[in-house]
Amino acid sequence: MVEGLIGKKIGMTQTFDDKGNVIPVTVIEAGPCTVIQMKTVEKDGYSAVQIGLVEEKKQRSNKPMAGHLKKAGINAAKIIREFYFDERSDVKEGSQFFADIFNEGDKVSVVGISKGKGFAGVVKRWGFHGGEKTHGSMFHRRPGSTGASAYPSHVFKGKKLPGHMGDDRVTARNLKVIQVEKDKNLLVISGAVPGASGGYVLIKKVDFNPVPEKTKKE
Repeated sequence: MVEGLIGKKIGMTQTFDDKGNVIPVTVIEAGPCTVIQMKTVEKDGYSAVQIGLVEEKKQRSNKPMAGHLKKAGINAAKIIREFYFDERSDVKEGSQFFADIFNEGDKVSVVGISKGKGFAGVVKRWGFHGGEKTHGSMFHRRPGSTGASAYPSHVFKGKKLPGHMGDDRVTARNLKVIQVEKDKNLLVISGAVPGASGGYVLIKKVDFNPVPEKTKKE
């Protein structure tokens, strides 16, 4: 069994629990994912599997990648990532995994790229309160003083300033799998996950435990 899968965020909706409470959920199309390469401690220094997301729509690969994927029996893969796997299971090149590797109630972490916001000021980017809103203030949404007097005469690295916002790798941890649609490879997960609808994410099991002593070289 593998640690997780590559999926596509479909969007958000809501469902209800047994008591009638509304639960906001995210729908993710997880898989099908094919094992492309087996990483071994002897050859690569660690143990993992390289898997690729195979989509129904037509995809193309350049010649080096096509030769790499040919070993797994596929022509193209939208995204390729590495995951840990249980060495006691029968995982090999060409093996396919679907959404049914998850069960209802499982805790997962979802990794994605957050929405890009472009260039943003300190109020939007960092939540600064800003200055007075009255007329004549002349200080509304600006960052304010950033200097450090005569010593050390420079702005410290990491200062909260205007700049590029979003488009970062973000991990939403300990989300609960509410429902698994095996026929459609859909996962219904509680809460929000990073990124826009149509974006690709990594779904990883929180309690996954590969063989620790074999996952890396001593």
